[in-house]
Amino acid sequence: MSRKKKVARELAPREEQIMRAVYHLRKASVAQVREHLSDPPSYSAVRTMLGQLERKGYVRRDRSEVTHIYEPVRSQKAAGLSAFRLLIDTFFPHSPGNAIAAMIDESANQLSDEDIDRLEAAIHRARSGE
Repeated sequence: MSRKKKVARELAPREEQIMRAVYHLRKASVAQVREHLSDPPSYSAVRTMLGQLERKGYVRRDRSEVTHIYEPVRSQKAAGLSAFRLLIDTFFPHSPGNAIAAMIDESANQLSDEDIDRLEAAIHRARSGE
């Protein structure tokens, strides 16, 4: 008997742009989202993509007014963590340590002292089992 595996839903680049706009605006109409996009597609294309994002579970739509308003379902931090887990599962299966090390190696010259302190504290918590 096979079990259905929960599949992470990836976003297309334009859907990512739309989600950034929705997170920035917190609540927005199609027109407001469209105003925040670089080289925006047509109004109907943005409306269609917001509908797709609603079906995928990224936004919810308030239909109580004439103008429908969209807002994120999850916090930006929660969505980011989910996307990060998908990235690790895709490119670093069973090795989150390698993923984190690769990110640190790649961006080491951009890390502030505060960033390094946070990383050290996270490593300490991981070692102590907190």
